[in-house]
Amino acid sequence: MKPVRKSLAVIVLGGSSVAAFAFGTTVLQNARFARAEQQVETSRDQLARAEDLSSVFRNVGKVVEPSVVNLTVRKAGGVTGNRQLPFDDDMLRRFFPDRDGDGRPDLPEGFGGRGNNPGGPGGGDDEGDAPGGPGGGFEQMGTGSGVIMETSGSTAYILTNNHVAGGASEIVVTLADGRRIENGKVLGTDPKTDLAVVQIQADRLIPAKWGDSEQLEKGDWIMAFGSPFGYVGSMTHGIVSALNRQAGILGQQGYESFIQVDAPINPGNSGGPLVNTRGEVVGINTAIASRSGGFQGIGFAIPSNQAKFVYAALKDKGRVTRGWLGVSIMDVSREADKIQQTLGFKGTDGVLVQETFAKTPATGKLQAGDIVTEMNGKPVKTVQQLRNTIAAMTPGSELKLKVFREGADADVSITLGEQPEDLTAVAGRRGLPGGGPAAADDNKADALGMKLATPSEELAQKFGLGDEPPKGAIITDVQPRSAAAKAGLRPGDLITKVAGKTVTTAKEAGDAIAKADPGKTLLLYVSSGQGGSRFVFVEPAAKK
Repeated sequence: MKPVRKSLAVIVLGGSSVAAFAFGTTVLQNARFARAEQQVETSRDQLARAEDLSSVFRNVGKVVEPSVVNLTVRKAGGVTGNRQLPFDDDMLRRFFPDRDGDGRPDLPEGFGGRGNNPGGPGGGDDEGDAPGGPGGGFEQMGTGSGVIMETSGSTAYILTNNHVAGGASEIVVTLADGRRIENGKVLGTDPKTDLAVVQIQADRLIPAKWGDSEQLEKGDWIMAFGSPFGYVGSMTHGIVSALNRQAGILGQQGYESFIQVDAPINPGNSGGPLVNTRGEVVGINTAIASRSGGFQGIGFAIPSNQAKFVYAALKDKGRVTRGWLGVSIMDVSREADKIQQTLGFKGTDGVLVQETFAKTPATGKLQAGDIVTEMNGKPVKTVQQLRNTIAAMTPGSELKLKVFREGADADVSITLGEQPEDLTAVAGRRGLPGGGPAAADDNKADALGMKLATPSEELAQKFGLGDEPPKGAIITDVQPRSAAAKAGLRPGDLITKVAGKTVTTAKEAGDAIAKADPGKTLLLYVSSGQGGSRFVFVEPAAKK
């Protein structure tokens, strides 16, 4: 009997194990199903929120579109033929090449004369020159966008781009409700930021609201409004791709701190608003970077905080008054290791003063070689930051700087002046010091691949250094692929300091160069007739 009972016990236990396994499998499958079911519900909730995002876009459109306008602009002269462009040739040249050599940008299909785009806005079969024949001064027609930022009774103020409205002889504004308002008046333009303000007379207008561009972060949703290729009432969306971009669009005197976006922006969008998900204007669409002429994923907008300052000045005064120091500067980060080695500065952020111009607010306050590290108690990292901040300050304001000078920190207070319209004229007043003996070659700089001479009247006039010979050492020859050439030195450059020591003749400069440590970077201070003064870092021969 005992063996039988044992077998039965094994069978019973085995049956229990199978039941337990089956039960466990069921529980596991139920758990998996519950998770899958929960995932489906969660995904449905997420899709519902995605639908909510679509409603955000729709509502932003309803909020912003009544404030967006289309501008049709006539400008006298400067273009061959009566060509209708989404914005003017000068801006187009910055993006589209001139492959056929006719002096005009090669525009994509649908871009140029009216006959190029028969199916689109402005289409037709008239592509002839305006009366007067080819080669003369003709009328240019263009189209762009703008945004109503303020109304007062039946007067409205539109913010747009300078390259859209600047130099206009006639502006026709098409409102969102289809009304055409003629005789738009340009109150003021600012080429340095590419902004302009246009005034119109009309009733029943809704202004847009300003947003805070300082609150933008990379990845934020944004929407761009305008009239690309003349298609009024267009809206695109994307994200902020980058902030504080310098695109080289506005030239050396321009103030660039663009918002880079991937929202499609095309010619004709210029001057339209860039808005956030609250329907607030955080930028003004200005330009695209393109190899083909069409949008390629990179658009630029002027930040609203910069535009707001310019808008107020143009509306009230017709011009922008900016604060000004009167210096030539560069980012420390461009040559951080060399600046650290030659000037003893430990950081990588800051702004190096290359030159102070004569009879400016910086005269006697700042000096070449100063590194600006703080401005009104806030860290200074870049030239862009320093320039934009000072430009937005009122002339007469007190500016407190902290600078690194000759191995130690120093506090400097400067009363800002008013920025002149033409900065190049001011730079021409640099006034190199006069005097000096006749020219005499000194070849102690041969190791660097250059020859020096003490300035004479002949050499000074030859290299555009003035009628009187300045003090220093003129570079008369630079050998190709030499250390001097690699550092960017050129014949006609005037060396006035070597390793921080002032030199007045070629001999002094040669002696100072000969005494310098050949294993370390050599710091030169150089002036030229065309390019102002600058620091030059010459790498030692061992680093060639």
